[in-house]
Amino acid sequence: MTRPSLLKWLFYLNLLIIAFLVGYKLYLNVSSPEFTSVHVEQLNQLQRRIEDPERYQFAVVGNINNSVGVFEKRIIPELNQSGVDFLVSAGNALSSGGEDKYRALYGSLSHLDMPFLLTFGEKEYEDFGSFRFYEHFGPYFYNFSLGQSQFVFLDSTGKTPWRWQIEWLKGVLSETRTGPVFLFINHPLKHIDHDLLFERKDHYLPDSPFRDALLKLIDRHNVTAVFSANLPVFSRQLEEDTLFITTGGAGGLVLNDDTSFYHYVKVTVNGDQVQTELEPLEVGQHPVKRTLESLWSFIYSLFYVGYINFILLVCLFMALGIKLYQKVFVGRDYYPNFDLDPTPWENQPLKVAMFTNNYLPFIGGVPLSIERLRRGLQALKDNVLIVAPRYKDQDPEEQQVLRVPSLFAMGKRREFRLANVFLPRTHRQVKNYGPDIIHLHHPIWMGSLGLWIAHRLRVPAVYTYHTRLEHYAHFVPLPGALFRNLISHALIKHFANRCSGVIVPTNSAEDYLRMIGVKTSIFVQPTGIDYERFQDLDPARLEERREHFGLNGKRVLVSVSRLSTEKNIDFLLDAMAQLKAREASPFRLLIIGDGHERHRLQQRIENEELSDCVTLAGAVPPEEMPLYYRLGDLFVFASKSETQGMVILEAMAAEMPVVAVRSSGIDDVIVEGENGYKTPENLDVWCRQVLKLLEDENHRKALAKQAHQFARHHSTEAFAQNVHRIYSWLLAAHYQEDDSEHW
Repeated sequence: MTRPSLLKWLFYLNLLIIAFLVGYKLYLNVSSPEFTSVHVEQLNQLQRRIEDPERYQFAVVGNINNSVGVFEKRIIPELNQSGVDFLVSAGNALSSGGEDKYRALYGSLSHLDMPFLLTFGEKEYEDFGSFRFYEHFGPYFYNFSLGQSQFVFLDSTGKTPWRWQIEWLKGVLSETRTGPVFLFINHPLKHIDHDLLFERKDHYLPDSPFRDALLKLIDRHNVTAVFSANLPVFSRQLEEDTLFITTGGAGGLVLNDDTSFYHYVKVTVNGDQVQTELEPLEVGQHPVKRTLESLWSFIYSLFYVGYINFILLVCLFMALGIKLYQKVFVGRDYYPNFDLDPTPWENQPLKVAMFTNNYLPFIGGVPLSIERLRRGLQALKDNVLIVAPRYKDQDPEEQQVLRVPSLFAMGKRREFRLANVFLPRTHRQVKNYGPDIIHLHHPIWMGSLGLWIAHRLRVPAVYTYHTRLEHYAHFVPLPGALFRNLISHALIKHFANRCSGVIVPTNSAEDYLRMIGVKTSIFVQPTGIDYERFQDLDPARLEERREHFGLNGKRVLVSVSRLSTEKNIDFLLDAMAQLKAREASPFRLLIIGDGHERHRLQQRIENEELSDCVTLAGAVPPEEMPLYYRLGDLFVFASKSETQGMVILEAMAAEMPVVAVRSSGIDDVIVEGENGYKTPENLDVWCRQVLKLLEDENHRKALAKQAHQFARHHSTEAFAQNVHRIYSWLLAAHYQEDDSEHW
């Protein structure tokens, strides 16, 4: 395996680990049961559990640190068998105060067969954990009585002002008690001799006035024992009549030496007699493992995070390092590869599989473009398989079309079909077909399926950018601005960069793709039209259609468009109302096409009394479209969602000049003042250009002749030949890359 391939797989492995660990954190947050005011429940259980409040046992642990291997797997089973009545954590039960850590700890403590109480410590406070401790368990400092015994828990993190705690503690300790007093505070009060790699002042209670005031109260009221954690050691110090015990071996990371080892402390109370026993945990580690654990302790001290966060950090750094290595050391040539030889594929028939979200009998620009390309490629002896949704009224005799059943249909006429891309047989049938290349016509759904199959079959995938996706926000169940301004562009960029190449119909479409960050090879190839079909039409049929629509004696404006929001039909109706108000020469606008907006648009035409100058002609079969184009004197268009505007080229082939709203695609097809006019989306400017062509016959005929000549260069035959060359280039690049990877 080559170094780039190894780095690629290592990078993806890191991403997989990161995704798993993040998913685990989310799982803990979602799956764990909700828990609040746990200490109240635990104290109630404790009071019910202990029959004689003058005789009982409890265990003290410190530095659990969310440990599963030591605390959950080793200490908890021993405690459950030991006969102790309850458990107290002296602090640092968590590796940090994140919500996932609290939930993981609660899951571990649920294995105990006894009540438990926690001291608010440094780790509980980390990562905004204080509010989680308060919500899940209770106050940061508190006390309770058990018979004549007194248990006091203090906050040594600085979250609670120490003066407040001292005044509170004076009142608690002044109560007359004959039994022992146990105080729990996370930070040790007394210095401990140990061999730890690092010792910081903040390991001990950092606020010296607080420490001095606390030690005076402890001495004055004869506190029996003070339990602390925060250091991975065991220490037992007796001063006056008070035991100062530091216990930090319930998990976390220890050095496995004489002072730093895994353990817990058992406390037995019999009236006013108190006995403490160290319960060491025999880990029995191999010397190598012990050394590694000491090394881990060193690393842990540097990062000061839990092991999951540490692994996350390491994986993130590795992923970033790999990407940085690729950016700096892996050479890139941004120019085309002039050494490629596409000749072997140019001179032989190819097997092409095309994936599309819609196809005939659905009428639209994309299905018509695919059909023309299919016919052109077949004329070149290429074999083409269309993979498309199933329709009720599809041609029963069609060949080389793999119809995919629909999950459901959308639209008033159920014209939009969402194909079932999850059927295994689709992949199987395409694999059996054995395509040389896969051509994708949409960046989502069927396009995604086609891209996935291309990667599985290890064949190149080429994507034709047909549609400005951001103009279809009204079809998507998401906030319009979110889809229009972010998601649509990100989706196209991501999809295009996973393809071997992208075909665009215009230079402006290429500029757009480069602007949003598409880095794959882009080929500018305008979509072809059936130029010859627009010539030599039957005059009798033309006259019959003229009489049918009442066009005689009028200048005829034609527009071909799906009746949908993104096609901006309302602008055309606004313009017709303005032209009518100006008392222009008799005219009629013939809008050819159908769609979900038809009823609303027809209602508007009638309400605004435009029926005498605007006609919605409805859908027309593709084979009859040349006849309808030839009815017109001028083609008008207002859509801003086109990448090329194929209907404009068809209008030019029918000898019509064009007036259109300027947008991407349109800008590349219309040559200003030669085959038509392109205007801003401004009614006055647009209407002025239309009037110029309606009222100046000589000027209109001159532009019509030039438009006709312009369309001649966009035949289906030339289109198919150029696309075949693009296929050949991509195949040559694909197999050269495969050869280099094998080396």
